[in-house]
Amino acid sequence: MNRYAALLRGVNVGTTRLAMADLRRLVTDLGHSDVKTYLQSGNVVFSSPPTKDDILAEGIARRLADELGLRVPVLVRSGDELASVVSASPYAGKQDDPTRVLVAFLAEAPSKARVKELAAPAGENLEFTVDGREVHLHFPDGGYGRTKFTNANLEKKLGVVATTRNWKSVLALRDLTAG
Repeated sequence: MNRYAALLRGVNVGTTRLAMADLRRLVTDLGHSDVKTYLQSGNVVFSSPPTKDDILAEGIARRLADELGLRVPVLVRSGDELASVVSASPYAGKQDDPTRVLVAFLAEAPSKARVKELAAPAGENLEFTVDGREVHLHFPDGGYGRTKFTNANLEKKLGVVATTRNWKSVLALRDLTAG
């Protein structure tokens, strides 16, 4: 069995409401085991036989739509992938405040042309690094709440679905999926 984290985009931060008990039940009903949620923002960790991330994500998304009428993007990363994301962070050591270091998880790697065109908004002090299916972010002057370099901006500029987590959440998900 492998450990995975499913990251739901936009849950319990806007108008899309989902009880974590319902999320745990849905993931368990799909045949996954040792299901746990982290925070109230659509993070669920579970064990499953080795399966491709996109197949797991599609199953959870379909069940959310069929049973609860929620159409939300779902991205999945294995425990090994999350450990690699943490190891690859170019900004983790630069900042003690976990709200200033984030990772945007992408449904797929964006094209090189789109990555090349990605730029910080004028007047904003931030650093970013696109690494495959992740964008590592660092906001040295403040948290994510005041930037125009948002999840929606990343999706528009890169042409892929994204969901962003702060460093504290990334570390917790890594630890919860450690095998």
